[in-house]
Amino acid sequence: MESARSPEKVSTRKKFFYLLLAIFILATLVTTFFGKKGFLDIQRSKKRLQELQTEIEQLTAQKEKLEYEIKKLETDPEALEKEAREKLWLIKPDEKVIVREKK
Repeated sequence: MESARSPEKVSTRKKFFYLLLAIFILATLVTTFFGKKGFLDIQRSKKRLQELQTEIEQLTAQKEKLEYEIKKLETDPEALEKEAREKLWLIKPDEKVIVREKK
């Protein structure tokens, strides 16, 4: 009699095993793609890294430009005078300023 029951138990056990295996594989795939540190999260992180590297390059270029301006203002009196006239509206004692009204 046991031999008659055995195939049913084996068949049910196999089905249960395959069901557990399928659930495990599905959970692994979902975690791989959508979980923390999953494929999609890594892709977002790579994109963010590229954006930050681009921003660093832009800021570095801006910093170098500003350092050049500072050095120029410290060493070149003409550049200093130009900045004072344009940004601070300073004039020499013997100069007169003519202001035009905006139309």
